[in-house]
Amino acid sequence: MPDTPLISVVIPVKDDDTELARCLRALTQQTRPADEVIVVDNGSTDASAEVARAFGARLVRCETPGIPAASAAGYDAAAGEIILRLDADCVPDASWTRAMADAFAARPDVSAFTGGARFIDGPRALRAPLATLYLGAYAAVMAPTLGHLPLFGSNMGMRRQAWLGIRSRVHLDAALHDDMDLSFHLGERGRIRHLPAARMGMSMRPFAPGQAFGHRAVRGVRTVLVHFPRDFPPVRWTRRALRRVGASRRLPEHSRSQPDPRRSLGEAERPARLARIMQAHPGPSERVGGRTESTTP
Repeated sequence: MPDTPLISVVIPVKDDDTELARCLRALTQQTRPADEVIVVDNGSTDASAEVARAFGARLVRCETPGIPAASAAGYDAAAGEIILRLDADCVPDASWTRAMADAFAARPDVSAFTGGARFIDGPRALRAPLATLYLGAYAAVMAPTLGHLPLFGSNMGMRRQAWLGIRSRVHLDAALHDDMDLSFHLGERGRIRHLPAARMGMSMRPFAPGQAFGHRAVRGVRTVLVHFPRDFPPVRWTRRALRRVGASRRLPEHSRSQPDPRRSLGEAERPARLARIMQAHPGPSERVGGRTESTTP
C-alpha cells in the first residue's frame, strides 16, 4: 500500500478576502483534506487574516513585500512532507489534494508536480482560449529556457526536503515571479512533472483592464535574466545532462525504482504525527520575515 504523506497547503494573500474565502471553502470540500492550511498574510488591509482564522487556517504574517517572500515564509512554516501551493483567487477541484498525494506516493523520484488551470470567471467564450494562451505561452517560453517543465504557482506541489535543499538560494525580490525562480532551482537537480489530474480553477484577473499584463511579462524577463549567465540555456542543458549521466552511473541498479517502504498512515495517526513535526519545526525562518499566529477561535 503506498505511503500517504502529510500535506501542507500554502496560500499567499494580500487584500483578497473574498477570493480567499472561496478558496478556503473549496479546500474544506476535498476528498482527501490537507493536514494543515497555511495562509501567509503579506500586509493585507482587508479582512484576509480574519477569513483565514474563521476557516481554521494557520496564519503566518510576512512583512517582506511580494509573493516570493510570502510564499517562502509559507514553505518554511509548513510541517507536511508535501507542500502544495495555490493562489487566493484559485478554486481547486475536490480531488486536488488527493491527486497530488497519490502522485507523490507513486513517484518517489519526483521532486515537484505541477498542473494546469481553467478560468472560472470573465467572458465565458474567452475562458478556454485565454487559458490556453496564458499557460501555453508560459510553457513554450520557459520549457526550452529551463530544459524541463516549469512550475505553475497557482497549481503546484513539492516535497519539503526539496524545498529545504534550495531555500537558501531562491530570490525574494518582489519584482520576480516566484514560480519561475523556483523552477530554476528545483529543476536543477530534481524532477518536475505535469499532473493533469490536479485540476484547478483560477480567476481571469491577469487579463482584466488595469491589471498591467505587460508588467507580468517584464517580471518574467527579469526572473530569467537574474539567473544568467550561469543558467544561460545551453550551459544549463549541458550541466543537467552531465549530472544525469553521472547519477545514473553511481546509482545501484536495484535501487532505481524501489517504492517507499513506509506503511500508509491511518487517519487516527495523522494529527499526532503532524503535531510532532510542528514541534520539531516550530515556525518560519526569520530570513523571510514570517511569524506564526494562533488560529484558535
